[in-house]
Amino acid sequence: MKLVKAIGVAAGLMFSVGAMAQQVSNTTASNPSARPIPESDILFKKTVWRKIDLREKQNKPLFSENREITKIIIEAVKSGELTAYRSDSVSTPITREEFIENMTPKESGGGLSEEELAAGFGEVEEEDDAWGEALGDEAVATEAAPVSNEYFPKQLYLLELKENVVFDKKRSRMYHDIQSISIKVPATLNPLGFEQNVASFKMSDLVTLFRNNPETAIWYNAQNDAQHKNLADAFDLWLFSSYITKISNPGDQSLASIYGGGKKGLLAAQDALEALIEYEYSLWSY
Repeated sequence: MKLVKAIGVAAGLMFSVGAMAQQVSNTTASNPSARPIPESDILFKKTVWRKIDLREKQNKPLFSENREITKIIIEAVKSGELTAYRSDSVSTPITREEFIENMTPKESGGGLSEEELAAGFGEVEEEDDAWGEALGDEAVATEAAPVSNEYFPKQLYLLELKENVVFDKKRSRMYHDIQSISIKVPATLNPLGFEQNVASFKMSDLVTLFRNNPETAIWYNAQNDAQHKNLADAFDLWLFSSYITKISNPGDQSLASIYGGGKKGLLAAQDALEALIEYEYSLWSY
């Protein structure tokens, strides 16, 4: 009888452990975070969007010559090592061709409309082909070769970071749980005149990429060449400067939309940051 009970208890424990492992596995698979926190441990959560200007002095280590974080990410997408997503929800992946298209400057105007193209205005006439035949096949191939006019990694100095500010009641501390990082085309660089999202990436995928490329994915330590950090560690240690642009709200509006741009927007971002810090401190007040 005791043996039967022991077997029953062991079976129950194995089932519980298996269920917990399955729950953790499912959480990890659906969560873009590098270190997902179980929902049962979350007492407070706010989703926060931040902008990182890689031209700032504090962010230069992320943007060192030939080791720019944007260059590492772009090359990984083109080689198939990293999956790019359409938006920071990181739910819809995009192809390599779509990624390259997003990195190509868009014309602000001009060109033929769809109706004009359908009418055949964009087609090459046979007389034009005769000139190509006279020059030879090699000249035709040179003439038809596409010219790449993608943005250089150094030009893409604007990143957007999406994080969950989470208070973990089991560990009694606040965490900045980064969900995704997006590369943006700055408004001053985009012929259309507004910021454009090139692609977004899961933080868990980026950490894997950075760990697999320790020679190039480095946070450059200008004070000590022996103490360069991996980019994954740099984000863990928050070795960068950023400013808040949006906090989750019912209208899904940015701080600039609510309070206005310019100085008002910057003051609103500072107030939002201080409010989050104040909330964490007030948790320990009685």
